[in-house]
Amino acid sequence: MLTACSQPPAKPPMPDTTGAVAAIRALGAHYESSVQVHGVRDPAVDGFLDAAHKQEAKGQIAAAQADVDKALKIAPRAPDILQYAAELAVESGDWKRAGELARQSYDLGPKVGGLCARNLETLARALTVQGDDAGAAQARAKIEACRVPPVTRF
Repeated sequence: MLTACSQPPAKPPMPDTTGAVAAIRALGAHYESSVQVHGVRDPAVDGFLDAAHKQEAKGQIAAAQADVDKALKIAPRAPDILQYAAELAVESGDWKRAGELARQSYDLGPKVGGLCARNLETLARALTVQGDDAGAAQARAKIEACRVPPVTRF
């Protein structure tokens, strides 16, 4: 009789994916430094990324993801492209994929600067959504190590 009165537990609200991506990118900008690592890459990759950014700006996340996937076929180990793919996964609500891509980008990346901070914040948010608060805390604890101190000049 009591079970008839009970209600299923309320689902937690889904996180604001667009706001999450904006926060991830803002954190990355905060950790930008004069030390940046950029590899030389095929111009076709830049074409796909330009198209992806335009699609994202129009709110066409699936089309942007398709362009980024094309870029990743050419440059599968490019940390900046993997991170961008992770951010698009956040925007589409695919938190598991976002965490996997961010971790892969971090593992392949320079572990300094804005990209590093974006990797770890994306991973932390993905882990939080998946219920791994301890893992999220560990990822966030590493973010400060992404800061590159300024060069001391005499």
